Amino acid sequence: MQANNQYPALVCENRTVIDTNEAAFHLGRKPQTLRKWACHEDGPLRPIRIYGRLAWSVADIKRIVSGEGGVQ
Repeated sequence: MQANNQYPALVCENRTVIDTNEAAFHLGRKPQTLRKWACHEDGPLRPIRIYGRLAWSVADIKRIVSGEGGVQ
């Protein structure tokens, strides 16, 4: 996956949720993979829906990235 400078470092993130593209970037996955997790409810994360859009918990992403939870 290509480096993207438009997203802040995860440790500097002060929002509680982020969109699918940004979550995928931090997890090293493609956005479609996260959408599949949401649809099938079979991934290591579960998004919340805000006005029909997926939002991913920054705390959950940090937990997975730190090694406390595995990405499938």
